[in-house]
Amino acid sequence: MSDRSEILFISDLHLDQQHPQVIENFLNFMQTRAIKARVLYILGDLFEVWLGDDDSAPYFQPVFEALKNFSLNGKLFFMHGNRDFLIGSQLANALKCSLLTDPTVIQLGNHQVALMHGDLLCTDDVDYQNFRSLVRDEQWQRDFLSKPLAQRRSIATGLREKSHQAMQDKHYEIMDVNLTTVANTMRDLDVDILIHGHTHRPGIHPVATHKTRYVLGDWHPEPSYLSWSNNQFQLKDPRVSA
Repeated sequence: MSDRSEILFISDLHLDQQHPQVIENFLNFMQTRAIKARVLYILGDLFEVWLGDDDSAPYFQPVFEALKNFSLNGKLFFMHGNRDFLIGSQLANALKCSLLTDPTVIQLGNHQVALMHGDLLCTDDVDYQNFRSLVRDEQWQRDFLSKPLAQRRSIATGLREKSHQAMQDKHYEIMDVNLTTVANTMRDLDVDILIHGHTHRPGIHPVATHKTRYVLGDWHPEPSYLSWSNNQFQLKDPRVSA
């Protein structure tokens, strides 16, 4: 029997109705893998889009139930991503989930660990950073959430189309993290481990002597997660060699 000592980190599932297999993969992960863990950190973009806690989202009810079931015996943490930054206290309370600021620093064993979604590290993408500052503004969010849900959906569709077109016109490197920003962030936070997602480029990267950056992958098509157990990190992703 598991002593539920393991800690798991996931991000970038981008759950939506158009990809039912990813939802099934997540439910299976919760039932067969997360059940062994005492803590689950979701570092953003659990959903492809979230337009406010007043959306009942009936197609996500199995997802909500799986998370609530985990919270009965484990600790659940969520950090906003660039797709679901409008998740609020109403949904968090319903899931018995704690919302984290970006970045958040935790201690695991002898390690000081920074948790981030990852988009703040992509400082070469100036247009995106400007857009992020706009939509994370409290007044902008209040104004947006005050609109009818149907109008919010229409606005979000337009924004996604613009974002998709903008990505087509950007160089690959611009949308990845800036390595100087990574190094400076780890120095400023005084951490030796950085865990983030966002880029969909899973991997393990040395940053400096005795410092490491773990990048979580997206879940298209298969699960990607980082585990902490027995004082060791292990990244499980089909695109990353063991």
